[in-house]
Amino acid sequence: MEMGYLVVFLILFLSPISCSTSTLVEKRFRKCISTQVYGNSESLEKITFSSSSSLYPQVLDSLEQNPRWLNSSRKPLLILRPIHELEIQSTILCSKQLGLQVRVRSGGHDYEGLSYLSKAPFVMVDLININSIHINLSNETAWVQAGASLGELYYKISKASKVHGFPGGLCPSIGLGGHISGGGFGTLLRKHGIAADHVVDAYLIDANGKIHDRKSMGEDVFWAIRGGSATSYGVIVAWKIKLVRVPPIVTGFNIQKTMHEGATKLIHRWQYIAHEFHEDLFIRILAQNSGDNSKTFKATFNSLFLGGIDKLIPLMNESFPELGLQAKDCTEMSWIQSVLFFAGFNKQDPLELLLNRTTTYKSPFKAKSDFVKEPIPETGLEGAWKMLLAEDTLALMIMDPYGGKMNGISESEIPFPHRKGNLYNIQYMVKWDVNSIEASKRHVKWMKMLYRYMTPYVTKSPRATYFNYKDLDLGQNKHDNTSYSEASVWGNKYFKGNFKRLAQIKTKFDPQNFFRNEQSIPLINSFPS
Repeated sequence: MEMGYLVVFLILFLSPISCSTSTLVEKRFRKCISTQVYGNSESLEKITFSSSSSLYPQVLDSLEQNPRWLNSSRKPLLILRPIHELEIQSTILCSKQLGLQVRVRSGGHDYEGLSYLSKAPFVMVDLININSIHINLSNETAWVQAGASLGELYYKISKASKVHGFPGGLCPSIGLGGHISGGGFGTLLRKHGIAADHVVDAYLIDANGKIHDRKSMGEDVFWAIRGGSATSYGVIVAWKIKLVRVPPIVTGFNIQKTMHEGATKLIHRWQYIAHEFHEDLFIRILAQNSGDNSKTFKATFNSLFLGGIDKLIPLMNESFPELGLQAKDCTEMSWIQSVLFFAGFNKQDPLELLLNRTTTYKSPFKAKSDFVKEPIPETGLEGAWKMLLAEDTLALMIMDPYGGKMNGISESEIPFPHRKGNLYNIQYMVKWDVNSIEASKRHVKWMKMLYRYMTPYVTKSPRATYFNYKDLDLGQNKHDNTSYSEASVWGNKYFKGNFKRLAQIKTKFDPQNFFRNEQSIPLINSFPS
């Protein structure tokens, strides 16, 4: 390391970052990346944003889905919006030289803001311009760059075919890079599994700036990045995915029930049967308060059936007659219209709405998750509803059924281990309007109380949770260089028996632990700094 870079490195880690230090680092970074990529700095200026830039706040906030993190002082020194892979490679190499970390943003949906925040100085690589999508119907695959959104992928598939889809999530603005990296599931879960199950190749840039495909990264790393935190191993540039077949007509319905209309008994019954429905039938539940002080509770049975009404009604009469579904409750549509339907739009709305990278309504939130293997008794459910009603802002539990295809995939097939034996997944979420430290503390405290209340009713040893619903409360996260033993507290919850293998692969592929955050895969022999 050159003496100049060594001095900067020591300044960064032995003292708080002052404006002058930040400016010095910025100059050195720009000089380094300009030397490697550009003959002049004019092009670099278009993709690099420092904290002194007038566009910095706009670029930083543009894709942030949880405004809770916007008040933090732990923001990036620089934001880079690369257009070519070479700029990402150079960013990695220059960041290493200057002792900076690299955090990657593909869609901005990281629940704990780990692509936005770091206690160490860092450069954010925003992949919004790395977003091309190439559909190949001859072999039913697509190459999707990591900065593309789910909405853009679904839209592009629909323009190429009326009978193909992809089993990803429900929110169109989620970035593909992080979504698949953590697993990724949605309405096609029971029929086709999760998004990461359908990855057949990938491009990954490692800590030395080298681009790998599946062959050169090796099967171990390829296994790890499909649901096991790809950002722990490098920067994903693109995924090659296998498309799935969908029928030309699907059916959706939303049925709301209040407490007085028997919501609790219906949810209790749903627990016993939803995982055993025909795999073409997906019925999830949104149990929530009214978001104010009116103390009203409602449950929405939100469903997608891969077929028409004529097949759905007899199936429901046989499988779940208690819900009382009628033809008038149902809406037939194409698969791509169902994407609009589940995203909160109307089926007749223009498909171009799926291309919007920002959500319509943003508010600070805190989330947690659980998996359920034994039906929760009615008294347990009623206790959860009381807690929802005690909160004075929007609080909800989203319950997604498992079974079907998920039962046929081994826990170790990819790092995502939540397969056979799970009845459903719960996502707990609380959202509030006033983005203040006081409000945040109050609502996060409530969320912890709800999570504690649910302890007897959910999985144990470990109490499993979903990696894409990241939760820094799960273990000790005092720094970004957590030891393996410390990290195993949350690692076993996310990945169960796959966690140790992930750490072994990490140790071999990124032995200097360059790619790290507060919940990245640790080195197998790492110790706290």
